[in-house]
Amino acid sequence: MKKLTDNVTIMKSWKPLVAVAAWGLSFIATKNVLHQISPLTLVFLRQVLGASFLFIFVFQKKMNLAIQVRTHTWVVILAIISTIHLGVQVTGLQWTSASNSGWIIGTSPVFLTILAFLFLKEKISFLQITGIITAFFGLLLLVSKGNFTSLSIVQNKGDLFIIISAFTWAVYSLVNKKAIVQYPPLMVTLYLFIFVAIILSPFVLNQENISAVIHLSTENWLYLAFLGIVCSGIATVLWAQALGEMPASQVGVFLYIQPFFTLLGSWLFLDEHITIFTIFSGLLILMGVMLVNKKQSKN
Repeated sequence: MKKLTDNVTIMKSWKPLVAVAAWGLSFIATKNVLHQISPLTLVFLRQVLGASFLFIFVFQKKMNLAIQVRTHTWVVILAIISTIHLGVQVTGLQWTSASNSGWIIGTSPVFLTILAFLFLKEKISFLQITGIITAFFGLLLLVSKGNFTSLSIVQNKGDLFIIISAFTWAVYSLVNKKAIVQYPPLMVTLYLFIFVAIILSPFVLNQENISAVIHLSTENWLYLAFLGIVCSGIATVLWAQALGEMPASQVGVFLYIQPFFTLLGSWLFLDEHITIFTIFSGLLILMGVMLVNKKQSKN
């Protein structure tokens, strides 16, 4: 019976695997599209495409689209944080490598653990403290390339933006913990996409940006479709389905392999130079995050 259950779990594992693969490769697509349009325009279009896909999906599934004002207040707050998070992240990608971004974004759970300790009074175990130190040491190695004297805002502004992005995602996750949201996860994501697009619209709907979008190359339209429909749409649905079919702890493990998809994609599609030092620094970050996420063993 246990063997049958294990086989079913393995068969269902393709959903979170495809989701993290898409999210990992999103950094590569983003860097390509940024050659022709501004960061905020890219974020806006990705939200519009993602929301369009999710709306069609929830409409076909006949999910309840009724609006709850109290819940929407929380969604608007989350949308504001998400807008800052995405804007900072995509802006940072202009000045740093996709591979660095993939590793750095993975430090969000470390920031979340620290914020939860400070504001929610959650306990931190010795193992988690070890993980925080390990992850930050790996982060410093990655950003400085082993030369700590090279750390400066001017030289490392792209990495700095991605670090801020990782922090803002931790803030988002912290607020999400306290939010009173009565929508299913997919509905929250749908409304989140819509509100982020609304927030950004005054900043992106101008002649210059519209002209840039119209003149996008076919290749970058495909990258944009990948970001909006696959990464924000299909991957989100697959992840939500996986969480409904498998234990959350099993699904969450797949996030650990997301940076490796970014690493592979940046090497294959962006010709980024991947060094042993980059991999070593990233593995230190990953090890630290795994320790931070490890539940404190019961005495």
